[in-house]
Amino acid sequence: MKKYCLSIVLFVFSVLKLSAQLNFKTEKATKEYDRYAYVDAIKTYDRMYDRGYKSSDMLLKLANAYYFNGDLENAAKYYRELFEMNAVVTPECCYRYAQSLKSIKEYEKADEMMARFNRENGNDLRAQLSANQKNYLEIIKKNSGRYTIENAGINSKYSDYGSALYKDKLIFTTARDTMNFIKRKDPWTGEAFTNLYQSTIDADGTLKKESRAFTNLNTKFHESTPVFTKDGKTVYFTRNNYNNGKRGKDGKQTTLLKIYKATLNGEKWENISELPFNSDDYCAAHPALSFDEKTLYFASNMPGTLGQSDLYKVKINDDGTYGNPENLGKVINTEGRETFPFITVKNELYFASDGHPGLGGLDVFVTKIAQDGLSKEVLNVGEPLNSSKDDFGLLINPNTRMGYVTSNREGGLGGDDIYKFIENRAIEYPCEQFLMGKVTDVETNQLIANAKVSLFDSSFQILKSVTTGEKGDFDFGEVKCDAKYYIKTEKEAYNTDEVSTTIAADNGKTFVPVTIEKTLKKITVGDDIAKVFGIKIIYFDLNKSDIRTDAALELSKILDVMLQNPKIKIDIRSHTDSRNTAMYNLKLSEQRATSTKAWLIQNGIDASRLSAKGYGESQLVNKCPDGVECTEEEHQANRRSEFVIISIND
Repeated sequence: MKKYCLSIVLFVFSVLKLSAQLNFKTEKATKEYDRYAYVDAIKTYDRMYDRGYKSSDMLLKLANAYYFNGDLENAAKYYRELFEMNAVVTPECCYRYAQSLKSIKEYEKADEMMARFNRENGNDLRAQLSANQKNYLEIIKKNSGRYTIENAGINSKYSDYGSALYKDKLIFTTARDTMNFIKRKDPWTGEAFTNLYQSTIDADGTLKKESRAFTNLNTKFHESTPVFTKDGKTVYFTRNNYNNGKRGKDGKQTTLLKIYKATLNGEKWENISELPFNSDDYCAAHPALSFDEKTLYFASNMPGTLGQSDLYKVKINDDGTYGNPENLGKVINTEGRETFPFITVKNELYFASDGHPGLGGLDVFVTKIAQDGLSKEVLNVGEPLNSSKDDFGLLINPNTRMGYVTSNREGGLGGDDIYKFIENRAIEYPCEQFLMGKVTDVETNQLIANAKVSLFDSSFQILKSVTTGEKGDFDFGEVKCDAKYYIKTEKEAYNTDEVSTTIAADNGKTFVPVTIEKTLKKITVGDDIAKVFGIKIIYFDLNKSDIRTDAALELSKILDVMLQNPKIKIDIRSHTDSRNTAMYNLKLSEQRATSTKAWLIQNGIDASRLSAKGYGESQLVNKCPDGVECTEEEHQANRRSEFVIISIND
């Protein structure tokens, strides 16, 4: 069977033939000004490491810091020690370690880490592949049974198809006898050239009193598939390449299809002109308007088409000009035919296709156009709206959920017939999730603008990067449901950080608060160094004042701050829990304060820079006084030491 754009009447003698052709180094910690001192956290961790103080948390921070700065050799050094401690690590650590090992040509070890990464990273990729291989018949079955459909009531023995709402009427295309004395027939269809007709619409959607419409739009060739602006004053429609009595042809002397525009003057359509992206050498047909009327969708086989005919969109500018046509892409278009678009107020794009899995011939499909203008999945609307025959040209009223569709299914009157339908159950779209968040300073909680935020998938492939706005906000738009992502945040004078998030499996929005830490720490009189520097509380065992191993690790941070800032003086304040007598606890806390002070002096801090006092149980951090039953963890929180700055420049 030959395929031509000449005809716009549908299957077997139809425009389906036509449609078939529409084919992101730091300063020293000793820098001081304005009674502030700045502490370089990473340098401090490095010096702690050189003094022999190690923990998995510290090694991870060091390794990550070097990794994000591109120093993979040092990153490998610290990742190696981290893994040799048999610490609990996340899959991303395996990935980063592997990449760092490759930089020093330890490929065998790198392969081992990648194997571990693949084992521990879950089934994200396999799950995606499985989702892409679902049985399409099961999907169609799930979507079936949502419509009640019946003959619309105005069909003839000829082809009747394509419809548009105009005021209180339905405008449709027909090849029925126009009752002209000279009967002109399309040699390709054997039927008369199509014209635009109109019909009244009953309350139940039944069509009656059909009559010829817009005589000044109809010509001796084909007209079809109009779409009207909401004010009813502009129409876009399909016509053969014929205007002002002149017939255009391609290089093969074939008259193809074009999209025309006309404006209403009183009762008459005037200023009929073809759209600028038309050509004598390819077809453009079946226009559809977005709800805001700023985008025109259409079918074409223009250069760049993926298949026999593709769906395109073009921007309608405020001044009435048009942008460049954009192919809607491979999610929607196939090597087959995609045609007859219709877009709803909810940005649902309905269209006909024989390239997507269907029940036979052309089926009606729907996809949700996302905020970024893209579509992620196409769904077959199912039976009974679709059949084993050709089904296309869907139109639906968003208010009544009543609509019309064309089909050449069994039981019709002509080649193609118009059917009315009611949507009884909304289509179930795939899960939709949107990822957004805010970036704040971990200490001040201030919003951070102009930070670079990057999104990575579960395999650490970068997907996109954005910059935070004035209010520290970022928005990655739509993301996959039930998927894991990584968010890396970079900002000058801040440590680069990365957090992970798992998107829910149902519709909604995922908000991720991101906090980042300044590379240079600001401290002043009255600050507790432990709090400013994020140092863990210096804990003591029950009834003891000696420095535990974990306490020594944290005290080394206090030590480093004081060594790098020789004018800082601190007051060591030690506390106990409420168990035992108040007098006993006061004595114990004084012993702890003295013990802490002695440790710092032994490690190089002049005694004149230190004061120490015990407060016993007088300053509990929780409601655990005498007589109140508390957990060991709650009591432990009160057995602590504080390091309050009392002078910076003296």
